[in-house]
Amino acid sequence: MQFESEHLLPGQIGHFFVLLAFVASIISTIAYFIAARKTDLAEKKSWLSFARIAFSTQLISAAIIFITIFYICANHYFEYLYAYKHASKELEPKYLLACIWEGQEGSFLLWAIWHSILGIFIIFRSKEWEAPVMTVLSFAQFFLLMMLLGLYVGDVRLGSNPFVLTRNEIAGPIFSRPDYLNFIKDGVGLNVLLRNYWMVIHPPVLFLGFAATIIPFAYAYAGIQTKRFGDWVAPALPWALFCACVLGVGIMMGGKWAYESLSFGGYWAWDPVENASLVPWLILVAGLHTMVIFKATGHSLKASYLFVFLTFIFILYSTFLTRTGVLGDTSVHAFTDAGKAINVMILLFVAAFTLPSIAMLIANLKKMPSIQKEESTNSREFWMFIGSLVFFLAAIFIIAKTSIPVYNKILGTKIAQPEDVEFSYNKVIVLVAIIIGLLSAVTQYFKYKKTEPGYILKKIAVPTLVAAGFTALVAIFYPLTYYKMGAGFLGAVYIALFASIYAVIANGAYIWSGLNGKLKAAGGSIAHLGFALMIAGILLSSSNKNVISSSSANGINLQISGKDPLTKQTDNPLENLTLIRQVPAAMGPYEVTYLKDSLGHEKGRRFYELLFQRRDAATKKITEKFTLKPDVYIMKDNNMSSNPDTKTYLTKDVFTFISYAIDDSKREDTAQFVIKEMAEGDTAFYSNGIVILNKVVKNPVNEKYTFSAADAALMADITLISKDSMHYKAMPLIKVDGEAVSQVDDTVYAQNMYVKFAGVTEGRKIKLGIKESDKLIQYITLKAYVFPYINLVWLGLIIMALGIVMSAVKRAKLTAFYAALALIVSAAGLFYMFLLAN
Repeated sequence: MQFESEHLLPGQIGHFFVLLAFVASIISTIAYFIAARKTDLAEKKSWLSFARIAFSTQLISAAIIFITIFYICANHYFEYLYAYKHASKELEPKYLLACIWEGQEGSFLLWAIWHSILGIFIIFRSKEWEAPVMTVLSFAQFFLLMMLLGLYVGDVRLGSNPFVLTRNEIAGPIFSRPDYLNFIKDGVGLNVLLRNYWMVIHPPVLFLGFAATIIPFAYAYAGIQTKRFGDWVAPALPWALFCACVLGVGIMMGGKWAYESLSFGGYWAWDPVENASLVPWLILVAGLHTMVIFKATGHSLKASYLFVFLTFIFILYSTFLTRTGVLGDTSVHAFTDAGKAINVMILLFVAAFTLPSIAMLIANLKKMPSIQKEESTNSREFWMFIGSLVFFLAAIFIIAKTSIPVYNKILGTKIAQPEDVEFSYNKVIVLVAIIIGLLSAVTQYFKYKKTEPGYILKKIAVPTLVAAGFTALVAIFYPLTYYKMGAGFLGAVYIALFASIYAVIANGAYIWSGLNGKLKAAGGSIAHLGFALMIAGILLSSSNKNVISSSSANGINLQISGKDPLTKQTDNPLENLTLIRQVPAAMGPYEVTYLKDSLGHEKGRRFYELLFQRRDAATKKITEKFTLKPDVYIMKDNNMSSNPDTKTYLTKDVFTFISYAIDDSKREDTAQFVIKEMAEGDTAFYSNGIVILNKVVKNPVNEKYTFSAADAALMADITLISKDSMHYKAMPLIKVDGEAVSQVDDTVYAQNMYVKFAGVTEGRKIKLGIKESDKLIQYITLKAYVFPYINLVWLGLIIMALGIVMSAVKRAKLTAFYAALALIVSAAGLFYMFLLAN
């Protein structure tokens, strides 16, 4: 059968390059593997040239695959299943990229592209390390590109081809017709939770971090393969710093997306997918500190191998967790089960890197150089190792709890998460924050190998006293109010706050005194300062987060509540403020009015315009005014997904989201206008009260209308008094423009009433039309938080990332030009991210 209007060429081109990239990855892996074992320089050079050609081929192929998928989605070629599942005609152009990495295939492709780009840097800069390092990287490409094959071996399909046709994958009677595309009006489209600009930039940054972790892993493998057990640390350390920066920023970009797009009221909820990306970062940070120890003292080489191997292994394990469906409904982020074949391939991917690397490490432990003398407890390296160990143990704790669904599936058990999942993590991590904060403050003042007695006390005395004083001031003038977990936990939070403040002050003091203000050498201290500032912001914003939306403000409680999809906690209906359209309500220090709503570009999306006003307590004059526009996607059966909106101040955020809204736009209003003839001062009745015509105003000039003396307009000044003695104003109008007569109706939303100036009688009475709508009163319920000092979180992240970049540039020994360029580009990127975030 010849199908009509199909565009088959892009898919054929895309699939050809999938096959070419896959074959090229096999060739480059074999060629690099052989080159790494050749001792003859001419043969080695020949194999390297061959491997580089193959690797460049798969890089170009991967780029063409990406461009082809984008082209198919952008042109809405719904004959392709990938475009049908992830794109739609209503989608804004900026979200077309997000369509690509929303799916399994696109995210694997993004990962492979980053590997390819990083591989080019390795080829140009790694010199004698190129062959063994690129062997590992090319081998990873083999697995990633295999995920895109979609070829059958017997009855088993290897991978999932992003260029399969919809008619071959979905059963339906329309697909037996040659004109089936006429019946596919639109695609399913991007998940509504992902329609946020952070999802355009967060996944690429996060996947760059994921991809970059293979490079320290590959250098560690190369160190064992070449028997140069300690030489790999120096070239790998700048890459480890690069990974820590990019992966850390990528994770927190996800937090910013959650903060702006999800309605659980925060930026971190210990969701399994969040945890799965955090764990490798924690182990990586532990590893880069042990690598620094080895470079300085010769200690901790074996720990460096272990941490670097485990970082990439846990990246692969996180892939298993998030892509095989094993997490079930424990995470809103995870992909659904992609099928048994893909799951087996992912397990093989994990096993292919985990088993050989751990086996190689164990087999070569005794061959690795080590210093027999133990580190002195009075040395920098000892306390750095303790800090690394704390990071590692924290990571193991998090991944052990996150993996409960895996235990249940393997062992057939039914272990359940605790009722308060967040607290089960927080009560342990707060102790980690205390230890890391104290170590970050004190450790840098120690010297490597040995520190003279009394030296440390002398150096840290002033920062300790200043931090203690500052914490005391916070406790007195801005006390933490997180009481719900008891005094013990609140005390631990105070200690953690002290530790983070201590780390900020001590690192600042160390830059000033210990390094004499030399910023070039201060990358580590700046990174520690930023990390501590971020932790302080997390503690302050989380402990003193305050719900300011209360149903007691206007006495309307609709008992609307539900379970949050991330925190699994039941929402308190008393913390939701019901707003009737154009009726002001008190909310904390603000008066909030639901002004109007409007449709967005996407189907089912509706924006709600909320006016916030703050008045002077004495004069009642408005001192501040701003508008927020949270929006919702109202779907079938009135299910909804809410996107918050935030007012950002220097010291706080006002975070709002719609907790309930209904779409009654399709419901027909059958009520009719009832005409009442009234003179000035007359009263008429309606079902819930009386209507008073105060006066008729010619060519009115007020907050609603502006007419001149030459116009011909009449406005009825009306007061409605309801049975509960509430007063409402209405100002319907009639005007003559040439020969045309037009009417401007007014709406009293609180009474669900429409008022029309219908005309004037011969007896000079006013014809007033009154319609009491049988639709529901327009209302929404709103939830609002105040997050104090949350900007410390984002500022701390930027400072930490900048410090890590400075350290990486210094460790990489770049020329002054490239160092300056790297810092400028990094600073510009971080500043751009900060602007987007705010």
